[in-house]
Amino acid sequence: MTKNRNIIIGVLLIAILLMSVAYSALATQLLVNGTAKIISEWNVKITSITAQDVSEGCNPGNPEFTDTTVTFNAELVKPGDYITYLVMIENTGTLDATLNNITLTPDESGSPAIIYTTTEPETLLKAGRATCFLIKVSYDENTTEMPSVKSKTITGVVEYVQK
Repeated sequence: MTKNRNIIIGVLLIAILLMSVAYSALATQLLVNGTAKIISEWNVKITSITAQDVSEGCNPGNPEFTDTTVTFNAELVKPGDYITYLVMIENTGTLDATLNNITLTPDESGSPAIIYTTTEPETLLKAGRATCFLIKVSYDENTTEMPSVKSKTITGVVEYVQK
């Protein structure tokens, strides 16, 4: 019985060895190679700022812009005067942009006689399209006395994101 058991164990070991050799002879290794490339471009930027509507005698200054900033220096003369600036934003990239946030904050310590109002640009700015918004600065028409503080600065952020 022990001799038969040893023979069976030997035959099984030889069978396992032959199966291993046969498997490795029939096994095939497959290689996968590939490259992924992002071809889209994100490019939302300011393309211009121009004075659109100026009260007589007022000076809109020389508004300036970069891809991400606008700067203007308005000079108002009397109550009721105003200057409206048109700010153009263009999506020259290949991805659509969504307006995430717009924050335009006048300086609290500035003259209460100077009022800033704005419109909002489009919420969805598709690739290759442009939008605009207006910033209007005005000398409060209800002012009856010369203010002691004669200037007021506005700072702000118009934030577009990819969605």
